[in-house]
Amino acid sequence: MATTQTHTQTHTFISPETYLEREVLAEEKHEYYDGKIVPMAGASINHNYIVGNIYFSLRIALKGRNFALFTTDMRLWIPDHNAYTYPDVLVIAGAPLCHNERSDTITNPVMLLEVLSETTSKYDRGRKFSSYRTIPTLRDYILVEQSRCLVEQFTRVEEHKWLFTEYYEMEQIVELSFEPIQLALHDIYERVAFPPAPEHPPLSAEEATAESNERKENDKEKET
Repeated sequence: MATTQTHTQTHTFISPETYLEREVLAEEKHEYYDGKIVPMAGASINHNYIVGNIYFSLRIALKGRNFALFTTDMRLWIPDHNAYTYPDVLVIAGAPLCHNERSDTITNPVMLLEVLSETTSKYDRGRKFSSYRTIPTLRDYILVEQSRCLVEQFTRVEEHKWLFTEYYEMEQIVELSFEPIQLALHDIYERVAFPPAPEHPPLSAEEATAESNERKENDKEKET
């Protein structure tokens, strides 16, 4: 769902208690940041494929281990930022720690994953990750592009220090840190159809001349 999240926010302060009361009755999900509500819209086909593929891979890998796996229906409470979010994929080690004894809101993930879109990329990399970094149990934060082959992994190395790893080929493997588990990019992107790359606009006369001159200079250098 976060892939098509909008960033239009209400300007009237809403208390966390009021937000939760409204969220129970709401037909659509909303995230919450320090008194402001962020509406969420439906997800794309690619988004659903990716979330389903990752859930399936993790479900098999975590079978028989002391972990719990959830998708977008599980809400996350981030006390340091007074925020509630709905991660696309969420993993918990051991028993879920529920916020205020609510069975729909947890506080102790070891892995969070978001599927990006053009409208949420900046949000998921910026404000959301800033909030997620304050969760002491979190070990892996994964970002997955849905319009091209690109997975970004942030791994907690120590307090206030994260390691960034980028994956952009289908043959690559994401090594998770919270448990010795691998996610293959070709499994993550199974059935996903990427949109065609945008065509480059034609060169202007000046650009074409400059490009031609550069090729001639390169040819001369090769001859010498």
